[in-house]
Amino acid sequence: MEITLTVARDYDELSRITAARIIAHINDDPTGLYCFAGGDTPVATLRLLAKAAAAGVVDLTHAHFVELDEWVGIDERDPGSCISYLRSNLFEPAGIEESQIHRFNPVAEDLSAECAAADEYIAAHGGISLALLGVGVNGHLGFNEPGSALEGRAHVVELTETTRSVGTKYFSESDGSGCTSATQGITLGLAQLLSARELIVQANGSKKQDAIAHVLKGTYDPVWPVSSIWTHPNACLVVDNDAL
Repeated sequence: MEITLTVARDYDELSRITAARIIAHINDDPTGLYCFAGGDTPVATLRLLAKAAAAGVVDLTHAHFVELDEWVGIDERDPGSCISYLRSNLFEPAGIEESQIHRFNPVAEDLSAECAAADEYIAAHGGISLALLGVGVNGHLGFNEPGSALEGRAHVVELTETTRSVGTKYFSESDGSGCTSATQGITLGLAQLLSARELIVQANGSKKQDAIAHVLKGTYDPVWPVSSIWTHPNACLVVDNDAL
């Protein structure tokens, strides 16, 4: 397998390159199922996509969307939740209806049922057309932490201390140890992401250098889930200079 590596001068160029690629894909598959990561790295890309939709450059009214991951126990109304990021930066400004979105309920009593519902939604739409992912500093994709199985589908995961520590930037409160109070995540699995017809992974900033260095070794290492993109036939890695 091979991946396409695109190196942008800076974060702005990274976001423009990615948005243009997504727009071209959606224009080719306007009724497809799309999975976009929340968080800091994709946010400018999502905003550019929303602006393109408002300008009529891309039509999102027939597309469907599935949430990548969520912090277990965090109410969706919390501004730090993944769905809040997606709603404020893409769904609401682009006029995407709630009926077009499948999301996790991270406060549900039966999280196994939440996972099953996501699996069924993806299967009913013939799989994911395009997935846009960021990279955790420990190389996670979504909340697929180090050691996650390539065969995994939607599941609940115990979050690493690294992920919980980085996650504090999204929330006003922590558990007192420098980590977010959420100890678990709910996420789509690597099997579903790696089955997307097009996979785009973004990384920016020096904190992502270790993860990207392991990707660029050219082989899959389960300790670094992001390196699993080498198993995908149509993966694109977009990074800025600081991530190399």
